[in-house]
Amino acid sequence: MPEALDMNLSPSGDKKSELKTAGEFFMERNRLKSPLHILHLEDDPTDAALIHSTLEAEGIACTTTCVQNRNGFLAALEQGNIDLILSDFSMPGFDGFSASEIVRAKWPAIPLILVSGTLGEERAIDSLKSGATDYVLKERLGRLGPAVRRAMQEVEERAERRRLEAQFIEAQKMEVIGQLAGGVAHDFNNVLAVIMGYSDLISAELGPDSPLTKFTDEIRHASDRAAGLTRQLLIFSRKQTVQPVVLDLNDTVNDLHKMLRRLIDENIEMTIVPGTQTGYVKADSGYVGQVLMNLVVNARDAMPNGGKLTIATSKVTLDENYARAHAGVIPGDYALLSVSDTGTGMTKEVKARIFEAFFTTKPLGKGTGLGLATCQTIVQQSGGHIGVCSEVGKGTAFKIYFPRVEQALAVAARPIQTGPLPRGTETLLVVEDEPSVRHLACSVLAGQGYEVLSASNGQDALHVAREHKGAPIRLVVTDVIMPLMGGKVMAEWLKTTYPDLTFLFTSGYTDDAIARHGVLDSGVEFLFKPYTPATLGRKVREMLDTPRNGAARMNLNNGAWQANNLSTIESTLKP
Repeated sequence: MPEALDMNLSPSGDKKSELKTAGEFFMERNRLKSPLHILHLEDDPTDAALIHSTLEAEGIACTTTCVQNRNGFLAALEQGNIDLILSDFSMPGFDGFSASEIVRAKWPAIPLILVSGTLGEERAIDSLKSGATDYVLKERLGRLGPAVRRAMQEVEERAERRRLEAQFIEAQKMEVIGQLAGGVAHDFNNVLAVIMGYSDLISAELGPDSPLTKFTDEIRHASDRAAGLTRQLLIFSRKQTVQPVVLDLNDTVNDLHKMLRRLIDENIEMTIVPGTQTGYVKADSGYVGQVLMNLVVNARDAMPNGGKLTIATSKVTLDENYARAHAGVIPGDYALLSVSDTGTGMTKEVKARIFEAFFTTKPLGKGTGLGLATCQTIVQQSGGHIGVCSEVGKGTAFKIYFPRVEQALAVAARPIQTGPLPRGTETLLVVEDEPSVRHLACSVLAGQGYEVLSASNGQDALHVAREHKGAPIRLVVTDVIMPLMGGKVMAEWLKTTYPDLTFLFTSGYTDDAIARHGVLDSGVEFLFKPYTPATLGRKVREMLDTPRNGAARMNLNNGAWQANNLSTIESTLKP
């Protein structure tokens, strides 16, 4: 009867295939955690020793805590760090059935295997129903190894399911955030463009000696912060396009040194430790700067009474062992950027959530919970990996690994120009459906001497261009997405009549929304909102002064478009 019971009630199935797959699994399991910590509920020392030796003979590395009664069992469970429970079924004052019910009620993630010499068929079924994972007869301890392996495999599978479920929930959250970001970004960026633009114009009129300049500076500072928050939200929700270039981390850190110094208090000592032969990485230089700023600000906030901040670079190689222990990491050569502080540090609970969107330990109004989430997104988009080490009272170190590349260093970008805006007398057409943004752009350009025409959408712009009798229009500054007719369609039509016309597209929408309208292609001039009067004025002058073939620069598919849409456009132009 015991043998039949073992054969018919065992959940093991085909033992040969089980031993192969479970054995392969357990080899992997031992790499992740070895030895197992087993809690053994057994009142017979001889049986306890026999069971432990059986596990060792099976090649299962384990440490065993052996208890003989209910109180000892509960005390061991409360101490934690138990991977697996082995329990006799029948003991004085306690039994395996009660043990499995306790575990199921409070520690359901820990598998429990009954190991008994007195288990009958009915009790075996009841014990499995009460929460036991499996059972093994003491007369047949050969099944103990496979049962343990299968139980731990099931633990891993459940953990994997939970991980996948968490990823799915996170993906859904990201989708919601992305939709929110996309919906808000356009309107918010239009508002910010107006606030930033007019504050700059007022500052220019007041002059640096006016006592009112400090107020316009505060307005501009607040609008810059708002624009930064919008940008972080778009980066985190992956609605911003990354523009990677080959760069040297040492150069990037050096370029940001002065700005980073201004972010921290005087009682914080900042040290830059550049590595030698760190190599080149391919990343968006602006986003790397964003990562550094976020980490430096966090370090500053963790050292309210002062301390040391160290930014260092070095060359490292991540091996297979490191990659196995860190999901998503590919072994290879990396350039390491580390930011460490001597601040308050983090608890394990806080550390586990730091990259979670909108999680913050800062007081209300002091943090958005997007900084570190944005850092992680930026690093992942660059093919890298970010890790953190922290200890309460001793400080925190963030380590960012960027894959090294064997490519030529990118040409340095031109420095930002300062001084008076360049002037001109050419005729320009501004097409913008948001009245406040349109009035701002027209005011800025007219103030620089240009003759400025305006239109509220693409269809209106076609009428304005057709009715204009003065000097030829040299350049069109146009929004991308507008009612009635968008900027791309309008540009296609105007090119058929004015082939030398050039276009500067602008938008406050997210990258993916703009890309769907085909204006982020190579050769197309584009200006993201919110832009400043200086940015707009200099970009317009740069385009006017640069010889170009307008049709080639725009890379627009005129022929296919004209065939499908010419008659429609003609009808819109009729009085």
